[in-house]
Amino acid sequence: MNMWIPTEHEKYGVVLASFRGTVQHGLPLEIGDTVQILEKCEGWYRGFILKNPNAKGIFPSSYIHLKNAHIKNKGQFETVIPVEDSVITEMTSTLRDWGAMWKQLYVKNEGDLFHRLWHVMNEILDLRRQVLVGHLTHDRMRDVKQHITARLDWGNEQLGLDLVPRREFSMVDPDEISVTELYRLMEHRHRKKETPAPASTHHLFVHVKSLMNANVGEELEVFFHIYDGRENRPLSERFFVRLNKSGLPKSPEKTERQCTLFVDLGSSDLRKDVYIVVHIVRIGRMGAGEKKNLCSVQYRRPFGCAVVSIADLLTADSKDDHLLKVYACNTESEWNLIHENIIKKANSRYNLSGSNTGLAVALQLLHGDIDQLRREYMVLFTRGVSITRKLGFSDVIMPGEMRNDLYVTLEKGEFEKGGKSVARNVEVTVYVLDIDGQILKSYVAAGSGEPGGDEYHSLVLYHNNSPRWAEQLKLPIPVDMFRGSHVRFEFRHCSTKDKGEKKLFGYSFVPLMQEDGRTLPDGTHELIIHKCEENTSLADSSRYLKLPFSKANLPSNNQTLKGIKESFWITSFLCSTKLTQNGDMLDLLKWRAHPERINDSLSKLKEIDGSEIVKFLQDTLDTLFGILDESSQRYGLKVFDSLVHIINLLQDSKFQHFKPVMDTYIESHFAGALSYRDLIKVLKWYVDRIVDAEHQDHIQQVLKASEYIFKYIIQSRRLFSLATGGQNEEEFRVCIHELFMSIRFFLSQENKGTTPVAQTQAVFLRTFPAVYGELLKIFTVREVAGFVRETLGSLPTTVNAECPLEAVKLQCIGKTVESQLYINPDSRCILLPVVLRVLQAHMQEQRDLVMCASILTSMLSLIKKEENGTVEPVVSEEVELIVESLLGVLLRTILEISNRPQSTGSAMRLQFQDVTGEFVACLLALLRQMTDKHYQKLLQAFSSKDDLRDFLLQIFTVFRILIRPEMFPKDWTVMRLVTNNVIITTVLYLSDALRKNFLNDKFDYKVWDSYFYLSVIFINQPCLQLESFSPSKRKKILEKYGDMRVMMGCEIFSMWQNLGEHKLNFIPAMIGPFLEVTLVPQPDLRNVMIPIFHDMMDWEQRRSGNFKQVEARLIDKLDSLMSEGKGDETYRELFNSILLKKIERETWRESGISLIATVTRLMERLLDYRDCMKLGEVDGKKIGCTVSLLNFYKTELNKEEMYIRYIHKLYDLHLKAQNYTEASYTLLLYDELLEWSDRPLREFLNYPMQSEWQRKEYLHLTIVQNFDRGKCWENGIILCRELADQYESYYDYRNLSKMRMMEASLYDKIMDQQRLEPEFFRVGFYGKKFPFFLRNKEFVCRGHDYERLEAFQQRMLNEFPHAIAMQHVNQPDQTIYQADAQYLQIYAVTPIPENQDVLQRDGVPDNIKSFYKFNHIWRFRYDRPFHKGTKDKENEFKSLWVERTTLTLVQSLPGISRWFEVEKRELVEVSPLENAIEVIENKNLQLRTLITQCQSRQMQNINPLTMCLNGVIDAAVNGGLARYQEAFFVKDYIMNHPEDGEKIGRLRELMFEQAHILEYGLAVHEKFVPQDMRPLHKKLVDQFHLMKSSLGIQEFPAYVRASPVHFTNGSPRPCRNSVPSIISPEGGRTVARRSYPAVNRYSSSSLSSQASNEVSNITGQSESSDEVFNMQPSPSTSSLSSNHSASPNVTSSAPSSARGSPQMAEKHKHSRENACLSPRERPVSAIFPNPLDPAQRAPPHQIGDTTLPRSDPNLSAPDKVRPTPSSWSLDSAKEGAPSFSDSAGKLLCPPVPPRPHYSAGSSAKSMGSQSPVPTSRSPQKTIVPPFTPSPTECQSTSLVSNSPVLSGSYSSGISSLSRCSVSEASGTELPAGDHAPHPLPPPATLPTSVSSSEEPIRRENKTPPPYSVYERNNPRRPVPLPHSLSIPPQTDAPALPPKPHQLRTGSMKLDGTSDPRVPRPRPLPRKVSQL
Repeated sequence: MNMWIPTEHEKYGVVLASFRGTVQHGLPLEIGDTVQILEKCEGWYRGFILKNPNAKGIFPSSYIHLKNAHIKNKGQFETVIPVEDSVITEMTSTLRDWGAMWKQLYVKNEGDLFHRLWHVMNEILDLRRQVLVGHLTHDRMRDVKQHITARLDWGNEQLGLDLVPRREFSMVDPDEISVTELYRLMEHRHRKKETPAPASTHHLFVHVKSLMNANVGEELEVFFHIYDGRENRPLSERFFVRLNKSGLPKSPEKTERQCTLFVDLGSSDLRKDVYIVVHIVRIGRMGAGEKKNLCSVQYRRPFGCAVVSIADLLTADSKDDHLLKVYACNTESEWNLIHENIIKKANSRYNLSGSNTGLAVALQLLHGDIDQLRREYMVLFTRGVSITRKLGFSDVIMPGEMRNDLYVTLEKGEFEKGGKSVARNVEVTVYVLDIDGQILKSYVAAGSGEPGGDEYHSLVLYHNNSPRWAEQLKLPIPVDMFRGSHVRFEFRHCSTKDKGEKKLFGYSFVPLMQEDGRTLPDGTHELIIHKCEENTSLADSSRYLKLPFSKANLPSNNQTLKGIKESFWITSFLCSTKLTQNGDMLDLLKWRAHPERINDSLSKLKEIDGSEIVKFLQDTLDTLFGILDESSQRYGLKVFDSLVHIINLLQDSKFQHFKPVMDTYIESHFAGALSYRDLIKVLKWYVDRIVDAEHQDHIQQVLKASEYIFKYIIQSRRLFSLATGGQNEEEFRVCIHELFMSIRFFLSQENKGTTPVAQTQAVFLRTFPAVYGELLKIFTVREVAGFVRETLGSLPTTVNAECPLEAVKLQCIGKTVESQLYINPDSRCILLPVVLRVLQAHMQEQRDLVMCASILTSMLSLIKKEENGTVEPVVSEEVELIVESLLGVLLRTILEISNRPQSTGSAMRLQFQDVTGEFVACLLALLRQMTDKHYQKLLQAFSSKDDLRDFLLQIFTVFRILIRPEMFPKDWTVMRLVTNNVIITTVLYLSDALRKNFLNDKFDYKVWDSYFYLSVIFINQPCLQLESFSPSKRKKILEKYGDMRVMMGCEIFSMWQNLGEHKLNFIPAMIGPFLEVTLVPQPDLRNVMIPIFHDMMDWEQRRSGNFKQVEARLIDKLDSLMSEGKGDETYRELFNSILLKKIERETWRESGISLIATVTRLMERLLDYRDCMKLGEVDGKKIGCTVSLLNFYKTELNKEEMYIRYIHKLYDLHLKAQNYTEASYTLLLYDELLEWSDRPLREFLNYPMQSEWQRKEYLHLTIVQNFDRGKCWENGIILCRELADQYESYYDYRNLSKMRMMEASLYDKIMDQQRLEPEFFRVGFYGKKFPFFLRNKEFVCRGHDYERLEAFQQRMLNEFPHAIAMQHVNQPDQTIYQADAQYLQIYAVTPIPENQDVLQRDGVPDNIKSFYKFNHIWRFRYDRPFHKGTKDKENEFKSLWVERTTLTLVQSLPGISRWFEVEKRELVEVSPLENAIEVIENKNLQLRTLITQCQSRQMQNINPLTMCLNGVIDAAVNGGLARYQEAFFVKDYIMNHPEDGEKIGRLRELMFEQAHILEYGLAVHEKFVPQDMRPLHKKLVDQFHLMKSSLGIQEFPAYVRASPVHFTNGSPRPCRNSVPSIISPEGGRTVARRSYPAVNRYSSSSLSSQASNEVSNITGQSESSDEVFNMQPSPSTSSLSSNHSASPNVTSSAPSSARGSPQMAEKHKHSRENACLSPRERPVSAIFPNPLDPAQRAPPHQIGDTTLPRSDPNLSAPDKVRPTPSSWSLDSAKEGAPSFSDSAGKLLCPPVPPRPHYSAGSSAKSMGSQSPVPTSRSPQKTIVPPFTPSPTECQSTSLVSNSPVLSGSYSSGISSLSRCSVSEASGTELPAGDHAPHPLPPPATLPTSVSSSEEPIRRENKTPPPYSVYERNNPRRPVPLPHSLSIPPQTDAPALPPKPHQLRTGSMKLDGTSDPRVPRPRPLPRKVSQL
């Protein structure tokens, strides 16, 4: 078997075809992947894909295309670099990175960038192919690479990737160049990206399309030119286009005839008053309307003009075509001014040539030089475009530019009539003739665009003897033809009569060059018109050329020609690079011909225009040196001055491009070998005179030119040496030395900065560095360096900050450092001390920092380590010198710049940013060059520990500044990594110094603290978080630098271990920073750093015996750090495991474990919280998670500030979700921490600094506002009262009035607005995948408005999309609890109201009751019917039991959350007999309520009563009550159940009572029944008699007669709007109470024998009275008309054994169970709901011993025995309030029960268990469980209720009555299953106190949850409202709405006897919130 052999050369390849890797150890490959090969064997390779180096495997060699590669670190950790063009490598890796991100753009729906990037990627791939093919020329390859890199940079910028430093298109390795150089590259690329330099040259592109809608029918000529409206002159020559008769270009195939580029516009030309002017000329008949055959001669006639401002093109879209309006003259004679009139908007002088006439042109401004345009707009130039030039030269004249254009403008003429009666039609014809009189062909051009012609015909202006043409011609005559040539103008009269003949009548001419060689001067010339009528007389030009041509040149004696009136004016302008009009220039150039004029010519040279001099630069210089050679003594000084003038002329920006011309001249054409002597002599003469001269201007001009003077001196000397073999060398050296001595003398003069000498010194220093290069041509490097050192050293040393010379000196140093001289190491060692001295002085003074930074950058760019990392000795010395001189001052400078406040100006800010960056780069470059030796010398140089300490503090601070994110732009990752590498290297060197010098007795806290702080922020900086980078980027960084975080982490650990007992100084200060480090997701770093916490705990334990400080700091920091997104589940586990392992052997192990557990639990909650907050919408999960965390901070950690912060976070969540009630309760938590005191509170969160009283007031008002929005007005009233009390105590009556009005408005809202009744749902969260705060817990949730079970269930599944809905309601087993999944179990539950007092009172409006039914609910009920024992098919009620589950919450709903955890589950079984009692009680209560409503006219119609009566009577007739008789009144049952005797008696009483109520109800019904329902009423009466007889009732027993119909809520009271105490059919009625009808469909079930099979499936048979109180549309009686039925996928029916028979002992149970059944299994009553049962009902069944006395402190002993309820009677109000009849019928206020009085701190109720008590007979206030279907009801679906609801019984089709098992007045609670009735005493006997001794303590060993606003100081179950909402007790009971019964124990605890009107003293501050 062959072995695997490591590969030698086959190291790198690209995958050609995808490989699935199906073989053993196979590595799957995708086409295009790059692989690194490690080994080979028989056609197979082993290696890995470069993007995933961890996965290694084998693959076939045939699938790989091998590429050449360079191997680094050969061996196990070798890296492979492909040997290919670096641009290709970069392109490949970049495109790979882009590929993944490009797909993400599609996912994120960023379509625009997606498509743009796609195009760019394709373009790059095409360019890549071109490069790889290798057939490109060198220039083309350069262009392609430039395109590639530009596109790569664009894509990187768009995708937020890093900026790549490049040089010559190739990526730069930051290790191979200096840091300063790297910074400059980055800065250059960044600036280039940010602000492209504005172009100084602009060009206008014009493309003529057509003349629209002209209908001229003649050919047209269109002339464009650029016109300066400010100076009223053209700026450019004309562009000429011919159009055909259709208005289209005549030569469409020749684009250069339609397109032009107006070139060389300066930035000053792009202004509003510069215009593009268009003149249009038609060619045809004289008059536009003449007949066609009248004349065949064509004339050029005016047509129209258009004008557009160039400024408009700057803003317009360049791609749009422009339609220019064409205007015509009103008077033809003003044709020459038409464009000016249009510009001035002189409307009277022109009009539109046609309403639709317009010239269509494309106009576009292009920017940049012409070569750049040729590259960018290649198409434009290749297809052809004519160039239209400016008149005159452009702003910058380029050498080599050839131009010789004469522009002639035909201005005007003055002609005589010539014997005609009318004025002439004059046409001018222009010819150019040469010296021989021959017409020059093609040299007369009307403008660019069309080729030149032989002649030009002017416009003809009709009948005008003074025509003004203003037509410009261009005569591009070659230079050699200029001499002797002339231009002739012939004038002809164009007759319109004589066959259109053109008759010659005169001519003018003008010669182009004068005798002395000067050309025709620019300007206007008045030419003489010579008479001539024959063409032949002009044939010989020599005849007329002798004549005078211009009136200006006439001799004074020639009066004849002067008197001629006829004249012709032209304007000429020459633009030539070869010809001149300047005579002085010609005189100078011809100096040999006139030697006597030399002096004058040299003097006049300074007055000649610069453009004339540069045209003849070489000739002029030759002339000057020629004069110098011949007459140096005489003219030496003048020649020198002229030379200085010319040199300085070239400094002008217009002529600066001629410097290379002069350089070329010096190198190649200069021949003055002897000139150097004269030049040195004159220069020295000037320098020697500087000190004494009064006027320095000229001397400064001389020194300004010193660079070129030295160039001439050196070149002259070199020429002399060549010619003579180096003679006089010593003499030359002496001269130069003497010259420099003079210079040094003048430089050494000390003077104030403003003196002329100082200015002259500055001028010299500016030019001096340019001389170095010239001196090096003759002198050695060391000699020149000596000159420079001595010259610069001679400057005055006194530093005067205001002296401008200082800045110039620095600039000189800067140029010196950048010169060739400094680059040479030999000269550098000479110059460096001088440079460092100046730099140090400036940096210490913080002056000219930008220049200092630039110099330092240049210096350090020259210092480089060798490739092997060694440093040359010379370089090492330089580094040592720089470190010694500048390191300290550099650090100080960076600190000062960084701490300066940023100036507002953006330019200044940028400047400071740049200079900071440069100094930082210099510092990094310097530190990177330092070796061990340098560090040792540096540290040894400190004379004292204090100096070393200051240095370390300084450098650590600077490093912290360098790490700041704003230090470099965000895409400078390369620069950041280099910075970090330098920092960590330096820190490793300096940490030794720290250990040696600042430990033990020399310990210095500040230095160590600075060190740790730096290390922590180093590790945490974003650019080192490799996890956030792409794999390729991460791999590159790890290969180059490793993970620097781990290195620094190990260093921290090592330094920490060295601290010993000094560690205590950093506890707890360093806990937060170290915690932040451990949260970095790097396993190695965590393993290194987490043990430090053990160490901290240990040392803290030694110091103080505990580690509370460690715990407190850990907890504080964890919250802020984790909320920033740091930390994860892995960290939690690692933290736990590492520390637990560490403390195993510690003596304080127990407390350590406790701390670790607390911190771990906090992490769990914080992680859950963070995960939840990432979600978009506010949902239950977010709120639940916040509540969990808030509770943890309060109960377990007691962190008040964090607690309050999370209160406000929760408050914001609630507001966002519009949970206003919950928001109020949440804010109450904070409110309760505050007192009504004047203690000042600091600014906190969004609260300003204010007193505690003010903040509490603000909170109260905010909470009231939110209670109002949440329709929880009763709670708002409590707070209003509390505020009102405060205002009253301070006599703030204004606010008191407002508060009382607010309170009144809340009362109005209670009565006037309707509230929706919420549903409640029980939700179980099972499985390990749920967040910690939900895992394996059950909650009860308050649903949203209108939310039913299906909607709630869907919402929960949306919130937990991975959850599985459980299909049953049984408690899950352990497998579900431990499952790695999410299970949701949801079903509806019924609330059990706590406040029975209000609910049972008679006459309290439903609007008020509705609040107490659904607020402050602690307990909820869920019923499941089942059969116990054998089921009797004939009568299933015998065995129908109900399993009742009661859930108790940790907090009442509503509260700070919409859901709360279930704290306790209680399970009881209700027997069939108790069930029956409950059913009948509820039905009786419902009947009473309906009868009362009917009597008091609260019902708008009688239908509900009719239906209810029908249901009961019909069911009874058909065997309803008989079923109960059969089941429970038979001898067998009584014998077998002797303990049920009393219950059976109770059942019998209730049956009789029902019959009595029915009889009374029928009487009331008869009174109110409408006529059309009389037959039904009669039927009911008949059936009722049958029912009585079936029950064997002939006459009612005495107890029934005495109290035939009981009030539902106790005895009637003399109170407004209460029902009458006398209830009789004839009874008078009071004013009807306002009520809100709720129409519901319901049916009663018949249990007749024929229906018994159908009813056998009924599980919930009638609504419980609890439901009525709750006004909750409960699924317990879900009907088809309501949406209550649970969807079958959430819950299912009860166990199969319980199905198919009436299983529910209570109506309410029935409904909950039904909700959980599938439609098939749902009981009949779920489909045909039963009639609703009214509010609280008669006393319930008892279970167990009934003989125990009832413990009700509110009843006297006889009351406890005598079960006599207040009742209502058909006869009269025997037991009612006697005074009621007096008030009946009057409009009274709603019933206001008195405010109950409880002593402070006592609870109005107890939830503790108590023994069963005797049964009460009262049908009024008793607590009964839900009941099963009554056999006294029949199924009647034909009647629909639309009557109002009493106590909520018809709220929404399903009502739920209160499940409260204890009356409000009771201090007892029954044990599970006990339901003791509590008779309600009349209002007068309401308790004034409740003994707390009788109340068992609830949850003895459990701390109440922090959010329990109701029970702040009470361990027992609180009353419905929180004590924060309670009010102080009062001595008497005013008529106010019922209030929560517990006192506000904190802020509102008042003495019950105190007078509330007396201002109470401010309470003393207590330990409350400081926030």
